[in-house]
Amino acid sequence: MADAVVVGSGPNGLVAANLLADAGWDVEVLEAQDTPGGAVRSDRGVHPDYVSDLFSSFYPLAAASPVIASLGLDRDGLEWSHAGHVLAHPLLDGRCAVLDRDHDVTAASLDAFAPGDGQAWQELCRTWDGLREGILDALFTPFPPVLAAGKLALRLHDTDALRLARSLVLPVRRFGQEEFGGEGGGLLLAGNALHADLAPEAAGSGGFGWLMSMLGQTYGFPVPVGGAGALTDALVRRLERLGGTVRCGQRVSEIVVRGGRAVGVRTADGGAVRARRAVLADVSAPELYGSLVAPEHLPGKVLDDVRRFQWDFATFKVDWALDGPVPWTAPQASGAGTVHLAEGVDALTLFAAHIAMGLVPERPFALVGQMTTADRTRSPEGTESAWAYTHVPHTVKGDAGPDGLTGRWDQREREAMADRVEEQVERYAPGFRDRVRARRILSPPDLQAADANLHGGAINGGTAGLHQQLVFRPVPGTGRPTTAVTGLYLASASAHPGGGVHGAPGANAARAALHSDRLARRVFSSARRALGHRGGDAESGALGAVRRI
Repeated sequence: MADAVVVGSGPNGLVAANLLADAGWDVEVLEAQDTPGGAVRSDRGVHPDYVSDLFSSFYPLAAASPVIASLGLDRDGLEWSHAGHVLAHPLLDGRCAVLDRDHDVTAASLDAFAPGDGQAWQELCRTWDGLREGILDALFTPFPPVLAAGKLALRLHDTDALRLARSLVLPVRRFGQEEFGGEGGGLLLAGNALHADLAPEAAGSGGFGWLMSMLGQTYGFPVPVGGAGALTDALVRRLERLGGTVRCGQRVSEIVVRGGRAVGVRTADGGAVRARRAVLADVSAPELYGSLVAPEHLPGKVLDDVRRFQWDFATFKVDWALDGPVPWTAPQASGAGTVHLAEGVDALTLFAAHIAMGLVPERPFALVGQMTTADRTRSPEGTESAWAYTHVPHTVKGDAGPDGLTGRWDQREREAMADRVEEQVERYAPGFRDRVRARRILSPPDLQAADANLHGGAINGGTAGLHQQLVFRPVPGTGRPTTAVTGLYLASASAHPGGGVHGAPGANAARAALHSDRLARRVFSSARRALGHRGGDAESGALGAVRRI
C-alpha cells in the first residue's frame, strides 16, 4: 500500500509525486504507456541519427516556473539549451519579426516594420519587468492568488490596474493595433496567442500573447539537451532517488471510492493499488469525471458541467530529418528555435475561422521547431531535426483546401495534410522539401493513441478561453485541485492554471493533499486525546471518522 497513488506520469504527475516524496510519502506512479513522460518524450523514430520530440519541445513556462526550479533537476542531469533567437515570424517579402532575449534585438526588428515600434516594445517589457514577480506568483499558485494579487496591488495605482486589466482582456488584434504602428509587434503577439487556441479576435488573447512573448523575452524558449525526454528522465530519477516508483504499462481503469473517499485504484489487468492518504489524477477532467470515477460518487452538477467541457484545437504534427538547415528566405529565421508561418494577422484570423467553422484550413498556420538550431546534440553536424504542427477541427465538416479532407485521417488524408504543411514551409523556404530525408506524421488520432490526455490531439488540457479559466477550470466553481471525492485531486492541465510544462497543476494538487492530510491528523490527534479514556474501540472509530472527512 502506498501513501499516494499518482495516475499518469506526465510532467504534472511527476512533479506531484516528487513533492509528496519530499514530504516523506511513499508514492507510486502508474502510467498507461510503456514509457513515462506523457507529452514530454523524445525518440529516434524518424531517423536513427536524429532525436525527435514526439510532442512538446520548447519550455518557456518550465524556465519561469518556481515549481520546476525548486526541484533542482540539474542535480539529476537536466541541462537547458537555447537557440540564437527565441522566435521568428517571417513574411514573404523578406521582412521578419524577431523575438530575442536581448530587448534591443527584438526592438530593432520591429523598428524595421515601423519606426518607433521598438520603443513601444520596450515599454511593454518595462511593464512586464515591474509586474513579473506578482504575475508569475499568480500563475503558478492555486486560485484565488491572494498573496500574488496583493503584491500586484502594491505596484499599481487603481487606475493603472484598470488599464492593465483592460489590456489583458483585449483581443490580440486590437492589442497590436493599439501598441504598434506596423504589423511586426502584432505578429509576435498574435502568433504566441495561437500557441493556445486563442484566435486574434478572442477576448483575452492579447494578454496571453503578451505573457508568452514576455516569457520568451525573459527566459527564452529553452529545450532540454538531448531531447524533451531528458526532462522526464530527470524527474523520474529524482523521484526514484527519494524512494518513489514509476510503473509503466499500468492503465488505471477505476478510482476506487468508499464512504466518499478515494482509497486506491484498479488497473486494466485486474490489479489494485491501495492509497493510504490520497489519489492524484494526472488525467483530463472528462476522463476523471466521465470514466475513472463512477457517476454515483459525483454531484449531478459536476457531471452536467463536464459534458460542457471544451477541448482546445486538435493538432496535426509532422517530424522531419533534414539533410541541411531550413533554407529560409528571411535570414533571421535561420537562427530561431521557433518559427511562425502565416502571412499576417489576417491569415491567422482566417485560419482560426476555418477551424471554428469545422473546415481544415487551406493555408495552415505552422509552428516550426528547429531543434538542432536550439540543441546541436539532436542531429549530425550540418543537418536539422525539425518539426511543424498546426491545428485542425475536432469534427471536420469540410476542407477549405483542395484535397477533400474529411477528418478520417486515413493514410491518404495524413499524407495530403503533411504535404500541405510542407508546402506552407516551402513558401517561406524554397528548396525545403528537397532536404527532407525522412518524415513522421502524427495525426490527431495518433497523438491520442500515444497519450490519452491528448484527446483528439488537444495539447493544452482544454481550451484557454476565458470561459474555462480561473474559477471556471475545469468546471464552474472549482479553480482548485480538490474534487467532490475526499482524497482525490485533479493534477493535470485540465486544472488551473492550464496547459504548458510548468508543473503547477501537479504542485497544487500535491500541496492540497499534504494540507488535507495535516488537517486530518490534527483533528484525529485532538479526537484521540478527547476520547482516550474510552479505549481502543473509540479510538478506531475516531480515526475512521477522520478518514471519511
